[in-house]
Amino acid sequence: MSTPPDGLPAYRVLTGPDDETFCRRVSEVLALGYQLHEGPAVTFNGDRVIVAQALLWPTR
Repeated sequence: MSTPPDGLPAYRVLTGPDDETFCRRVSEVLALGYQLHEGPAVTFNGDRVIVAQALLWPTR
């Protein structure tokens, strides 16, 4: 497949608390065929750890 399914963009950034739900969201996107772009960005908002992960649709 040369384009992402369901009209999804080729570049995506998922963000959220560093918890099981976030990990499942990333896993679901990886299962669609996206690839991780670099490592995650991590910050602390004073209450909990927040993660951002960029994902790219492979071009080849």
